[in-house]
Amino acid sequence: METSFLPTTLPTAKPLPAFRTLSTAATLRPHPRPRTSTIRAAITRGRKEETVATVREQLEGCYLLAGIKYEGLTVKQLQGIRDALPETCSLLVAKNTLVGKAIEGTPWEALKPCMKGMNAWLFVHTEEVPTALKPYRAFQKEERVEETNDFVGAVFEGKFYGPGDFKALETMPSRAEVYAKLLGALQGPATSLVTTLQAPARDVVAVLSAYVRKLEEEAGSA
Repeated sequence: METSFLPTTLPTAKPLPAFRTLSTAATLRPHPRPRTSTIRAAITRGRKEETVATVREQLEGCYLLAGIKYEGLTVKQLQGIRDALPETCSLLVAKNTLVGKAIEGTPWEALKPCMKGMNAWLFVHTEEVPTALKPYRAFQKEERVEETNDFVGAVFEGKFYGPGDFKALETMPSRAEVYAKLLGALQGPATSLVTTLQAPARDVVAVLSAYVRKLEEEAGSA
């Protein structure tokens, strides 16, 4: 029997391919992520612009703008104040900086001294100012927050009213009351009334305007 043997020399193995070694920094480099901070900033800027636009819209046809310190009030309490206000009024919670930007260059800019702390803003779209302020006064008494959550100021006809000046606003005569007093004054001696009516229309208007101003000044000093 013939015996076969394996060749004593094996074929030379081919060298393994060389591998490139990556640096540790390159290996651990994270994948790029979306720039969420940029997106968040864009959203925030959009909301700020929307708030400024809302304030400017509320200022159209506004007779009085008042600031209310709302720090410490709950969302439920703020909603209760909104529900109690007349339809001619609205309450908006907004940052001082945004409200300040909205009132720049307008008569409402006199409200700048109020731009401190956390404020809600009352927009009154009626000449009946006392009626508009009564709901919040009632809320203050009911919740016993007269000292902590008072009005911080207001602007009416371009004039600034501090917290201590609100009595003048809250005791202003209504338009109906002014007309009633004016009518009563005109129902004096017939000769005086006839003399007034016989004057030129320009003079009649001047007399009526002066009398209205007098009544308003008397109410303000009361």
